[in-house]
Amino acid sequence: MSLSSLATPCLILDHGKHANNIARTQATADRLGVNLRPHLKTMKSAKAAHGLIAAGAKGITVSTLKEAAYFLLNGITDITYAVGIVPAKLAEAASLMDKGCDLKILCDNKDVAKTIADIANKTDCAFRILIEIDCGDQRGGLQPDSPDLIDIAKLIDASTAILEGVITHAGHSYGAKTIDAIVQISNEERIAVTAAADFVRAAGINVNTVSMGSTPTVLFANDVTGITELRAGIYTLFDIDQQSRGICQMTDIAVSVLTSVISHNRAAGKILIDAGGLALSKDRGAEKDHPHAGHGQVCDANGIAIEGLNVQSASQEHGHIKVRSDADFDAYPLGSHLRVMPIHACMMAAAYPHFNVIKDGELYGIWERVNGW
Repeated sequence: MSLSSLATPCLILDHGKHANNIARTQATADRLGVNLRPHLKTMKSAKAAHGLIAAGAKGITVSTLKEAAYFLLNGITDITYAVGIVPAKLAEAASLMDKGCDLKILCDNKDVAKTIADIANKTDCAFRILIEIDCGDQRGGLQPDSPDLIDIAKLIDASTAILEGVITHAGHSYGAKTIDAIVQISNEERIAVTAAADFVRAAGINVNTVSMGSTPTVLFANDVTGITELRAGIYTLFDIDQQSRGICQMTDIAVSVLTSVISHNRAAGKILIDAGGLALSKDRGAEKDHPHAGHGQVCDANGIAIEGLNVQSASQEHGHIKVRSDADFDAYPLGSHLRVMPIHACMMAAAYPHFNVIKDGELYGIWERVNGW
């Protein structure tokens, strides 16, 4: 089966680039002497997860309990659910644990911690808790010296639940403009989460896991003293947003959307494709550094970037490509195939049930994905 036989739009994964990206990041973790727990919110694929573990990863991270259930069904038990837990989801978490999942859940709230402790005591369920620390991202988490950190640790430690450790995520590293800035954020991330771990230990409570990570801060970390594991996810695929910040090269991007040319609007100077906002997402996060990035980099059918062609706008099922000259209409006739590299790979891939995997330019297989909640 050839690439040209696929119905469009569809998701393409370049196996060779994907494997190279995995090897690069695993080698970084190995050089630093710390475990790598990849985040599967990007790939959402069991075949990808098994490949990551075979390459040296120690456990996985997920963003939904549905993902956790899917990976457990596919034989992966060591899972961190890296989204703050709410009481309504504790029964689902307990059910996964009953089925053999070594599930770690996050908490940064005393009231939730008390509920976890109460339920753990009543049911004898040993929930494993990671306390989330804010290292500057200002999303979720406590300050490293917050009194609530000790209160939560004591509530969990005194219950049937288990305090696993502390965890942080330097999401603000994605906004850094230079590698030096990323290194600085990585150091601040490490200092914040290790300080939190020391704060808890000083209260007489054991801390096993000290977890940090984002793709930029993992790839460019120069000091992981006190860290037990690194987490990252987008490195498996990369995207234009990462490329725009120097995290990767265009040739490292392992994922794209295969799309068909469906119209020539010569009056407007546009080629229309059948990959619109739903197929590409409407993330325009790379435009701060690439003013013309739009909704994605246009490539030829072989995945080679075409300089000067981007999806400039998108409606639900239409992508709009502003031509450079009338010659583009002749070069890309109706029915021909193009590929679009994503601005944000996680968001784009979420629209698709599977990857069409290519190896050496030929279709290699189908990798199913799990979507939704």
